[in-house]
Amino acid sequence: MPSETAQPSFVLVRPQMGENIGAAARAMWNFGLDRMRIVGPRDGWPNPKAVAMSSGAGRLLDEAQIYDDLAGALSDRTFVFATTARPRDLTKPVYSPERAMKMAAEMVAAGEQVAVLFGPERAGLENDDIAKANAIISVPVNPEYASLNLGQCVLLTAYEWMRQAGDVTHVSEVPGNKGDWATGVEIEKLVDHYEERLDEAGFFYPPAKADNMKLNLRNLWSRMRLTRADVQMLHGIMRQMVRWKERG
Repeated sequence: MPSETAQPSFVLVRPQMGENIGAAARAMWNFGLDRMRIVGPRDGWPNPKAVAMSSGAGRLLDEAQIYDDLAGALSDRTFVFATTARPRDLTKPVYSPERAMKMAAEMVAAGEQVAVLFGPERAGLENDDIAKANAIISVPVNPEYASLNLGQCVLLTAYEWMRQAGDVTHVSEVPGNKGDWATGVEIEKLVDHYEERLDEAGFFYPPAKADNMKLNLRNLWSRMRLTRADVQMLHGIMRQMVRWKERG
């Protein structure tokens, strides 16, 4: 069973090589983390190469949660960091691993459900993945060689988690009672609701720009920290606007 220690989930998104999954598990366990989630592993699951590379951290792989898509892996999360080394067109707050894990430690201590995303080895996370995150973790590396191995990136982030979590003395306040922040599945339903109604209204025009417009809209939602009450209000606003239009 996973440890009872409050901690973030590390989410490996479409990892390509079993060896790198095993290296990530080993890096996590080095620093006391054991909540691994894996989205769409290329070579299927379980993977004997991952077990061989984990070097004693096989328990993490046995207990890893496997998902078909990223939305499912984030359905119960209230805050998501995405690791990326490449410049992006998406506007989001960007933090160093040190600062991000300090924030994560404070949020976890306050009862939030935090996730950290790590992309596939070939090109990292796609914009559709990052649009689901609230913030970006960017490692200050040599700009002439910014590529980090998946296991290295997990190791660096896990190290900062252990270092920062030990220094947390102040628990950040959450709105109202614990659990008031909207979860990933609640945000997904809000996104779907607005996309569907805006599509019906002809907002996504011209068609050639529709996908990019939807991506930017999703990114807007993820930049805002929404409570469950916020989500309910935004659903209500859209429903009322549709009713008003239908009455007209």
